Amino acid sequence: MQSTLDLRPSPIAGTWYEGRPEILQRNIDNYLDRAKLPELPGEVIGVIAPHAGHRYSGAVAGYAFAALRGQRPDLVAVIAPMHHPYREPLITSSHDAYTTPLGNILIDKSAIEELNAALEADIGFGLSAVPRDPEHSLEIELPFLQRAVASDFKLLPVMVRAQDPGVSQALGKALAGVLRRKNYALVASTDLSHFYDQETAKKLDSEMLRQIEAFSPEGVFEAERSGRGFACGHAVVAAVLWAARDLGADAVKLLHYATSGDVTGDYSGVVGYGAAAILKHQ
Repeated sequence: MQSTLDLRPSPIAGTWYEGRPEILQRNIDNYLDRAKLPELPGEVIGVIAPHAGHRYSGAVAGYAFAALRGQRPDLVAVIAPMHHPYREPLITSSHDAYTTPLGNILIDKSAIEELNAALEADIGFGLSAVPRDPEHSLEIELPFLQRAVASDFKLLPVMVRAQDPGVSQALGKALAGVLRRKNYALVASTDLSHFYDQETAKKLDSEMLRQIEAFSPEGVFEAERSGRGFACGHAVVAAVLWAARDLGADAVKLLHYATSGDVTGDYSGVVGYGAAAILKHQ
């Protein structure tokens, strides 16, 4: 049966992350094991994680996915930016499953249909399903989910090209409607500032992370608009925060922050990475 699946081929396994299954598994487990989490009161319903190559941001991503470790969701919604020049504002995969060196992850077609219908009813357009997308920011999170999550979950993949607050809020509202009746987890994929020196990056990233930890999707957009903070997936983060708010979450906890310079030793032009957990108190 598995052989009949229409698999999205990975354009990044073996380059952005380890392509050999046994080494990839060991690398991911090491990232998860090394993450020292603070106390997280309440239920972790989602995480915010970076999406650079595992060599650069894997240690930070480990903190995010350690917060989901052992959970058993039936559905994981991974919302990520689309870096490539598609015209469509909201994109999903037309394939049956994503594949990584750790195996296949089935796409929940019924959840995609439900989300698409909700978006069309609200803003007049929905998800554009595309084949063989080259986007890294969604796939890079999947091996972490495959090692951290204890269930055979299905995937709800959304890639966001639109940078509009109205579209982001509509996506969040629609996501909440789809997930509310399901056993779910949410993942927002974003890096922070790009190619500033370390001192400048820390100032910019601190402001963006402040808005995220304040649980303010409005503030995330304002930080980006004003130039006080940057995140390549700011519209993604805002959408997930709006969804989480509708789902009853009430806090965001920053788990870890670092830059690419902390890995490479080159602080002249760095990329910022943050990990956070979205919490719903009982």
